Order: sequence, then C-alpha cells, then structure tokens
Amino acid sequence: MPNLQRLHADHAPAVLAFELANRAYFAASIPDRGDDYFSHFADRFSALLAEQESGLCAFHVLVADDGSVLGRFNLVDIEHCAAELGYRVAQHVTGRGVATATVLELCQLAAAQHGLRTIKAAVTHENTASQRVLAKAGFLPTGPANPGGKPGTWYQRHLLPPT
Repeated sequence: MPNLQRLHADHAPAVLAFELANRAYFAASIPDRGDDYFSHFADRFSALLAEQESGLCAFHVLVADDGSVLGRFNLVDIEHCAAELGYRVAQHVTGRGVATATVLELCQLAAAQHGLRTIKAAVTHENTASQRVLAKAGFLPTGPANPGGKPGTWYQRHLLPPT
C-alpha cells in the first residue's frame, strides 16, 4: 500500500526517476522543468531539503511498496496558518483516486503537524483532472489565477483543527 512520507535525502534517486519517467506527461499540463532542472538535480534536491528544514515548506512523496515514487505532494509558503498546495502523480496511477486520497491525507497532516487552517492551490483551466481532485478533496474555487503564466483558478480549503 502506498505510504505518504516526508521528503528526506534517501528519496533523491526515486524522486529523480519519477520526474524523468513522467516528464512528458507532466509537460502536457504544467510547464516543463527544463533540462537545467535535471542536470542540477542533486543541488536542487539539497536546496529543497534545506527549505523544508527552515519550516517554510513541507515536501512529501507518495512511496509504493517497491520504494518507487508515485507522487509528490508539497505545502509551500507556510505562514500565518496557511500554505499553498502543489502536487503531481505518476501517469500510471492517474484515474484511480490516488491524488484525491493523498491530498485528503495531506490536509489532515497540514492541520495536525503544521497547524495550518487554510490551503490553496492554483490550477490551469485546461488541467481538468486537478480541478476534479481538488473539488473531491473539499476545495472551492475562489478566483482567477495564472499558474505557469496560463489562465486558471485558485482553489481553497479551510481545515478543521485536529481533534
């Protein structure tokens, strides 16, 4: 069963493999990371871990039983009990509810571990799959956005305090 884990240094090879295997798939709906991202991956990964350590972000990976990464789920710009959500899942697991279930799990973690009360996410108009994920996870549209310079919508979800 897939397991949502906080990003750590040991995930680097699996994250790189995930990004490379799904690069063309991701580029169809979100801006491509570019060749520079992959040629300097180790430095960029170390920077992510440092940013996470500072408390400004919380990066997570969904890990399969075999250790491969099925998705990345990130909370960025954490401040004032709010954060922005970003996520991507491997092409071979799309359409199975994996993203929705993991976003819901991350919402619980965001409230319990980070004290967050609001999460927002920007989605392009053409990314209907992410729009469905966010709607199923309780996010509501709140206004126009320009993710990656493309027309889109902001979605927001208010979180309940942990019980």
